[in-house]
Amino acid sequence: MDFNAPQTAQTNGITMEYFDEGEGTPVLLLHGFPEHPYSWRNQVPAVLDAGFRAIVPSQRGFGGTDAPEDPQSYSVKNLVADLTGLLDGLGIERAIWFGHDWGSMPAWYSGVFAPDRVLGLGSLCTPYFTWESDKDMIETYDELRGPNHYMRTFQEPGVGEEILGSDVEHTFRSMLRGRGLTREQFDAAPKEVQEVPAGVFVGDPQLFGEPIVDDAELRFYVDVYARTGFTGGLNWYRALRRDYEEAQGSDYVINRPALMISAEDDWFFPAGSTDGLDALLPQIETHEIPDAGHWLQQEKPAEVNALLTAWLRRSFG
Repeated sequence: MDFNAPQTAQTNGITMEYFDEGEGTPVLLLHGFPEHPYSWRNQVPAVLDAGFRAIVPSQRGFGGTDAPEDPQSYSVKNLVADLTGLLDGLGIERAIWFGHDWGSMPAWYSGVFAPDRVLGLGSLCTPYFTWESDKDMIETYDELRGPNHYMRTFQEPGVGEEILGSDVEHTFRSMLRGRGLTREQFDAAPKEVQEVPAGVFVGDPQLFGEPIVDDAELRFYVDVYARTGFTGGLNWYRALRRDYEEAQGSDYVINRPALMISAEDDWFFPAGSTDGLDALLPQIETHEIPDAGHWLQQEKPAEVNALLTAWLRRSFG
């Protein structure tokens, strides 16, 4: 897949950039923040070799896809509508939705907001959670982490942009690294570390480990974000309260084949975040990859590919 040669489609009022290769049952691979379809470069060949079609979009606000100014247009419900519109344009009735990080939210919530378009769904790292309580994610994380966690910081327009965008190369050199602190070490760290402040993304403090990209891979990310900036992706955080509002009253049970692959030392999520998923996802299959951190598909591509393709073949082959 040539990540320098995108196609475009009109969907849900925006122009969306996407990459598309292969034949067979379609698999939507949905990137997170601050990432790009390129994040799936190690998975696409495995998906194709397994006999599936890989469709890898730049989501709203990222890459060559439009980045509307209104942060509320970045709600998960609207992100799902972007992707169902892409499927419409490609003449696809149903697909397998699979995400990483923030991309997992439209992947999971495709089963809530567009269940008739979903063959199966799953995630790397980000568990499925619901907004059944009277607290949105910001309030929940204030209680779990504290007022200085990055989700809170990113709510203020311009602040996250300054942290991440003042030196784009430094940001990605600091961030695209493998496991640093183990979960045990993180849980024993000072409170100001456990809050996961926004500085973590730029190595302040440096909680990640060794680099997981070479110079050419690093340059790809730097070139993209030097061109686009970070506002589009940060607007996903700024729509969190809209996400909560739009999900109220939903049926959160999704009875489709589902896959959850976690990283043993991904401290972005509290321990136990995947407990009880089978109550909401009756067909869930769960795995944990040891000695791995949050940027899982880039740090442990062989392990991810083995689990993902085995599940695809078993469930949809």
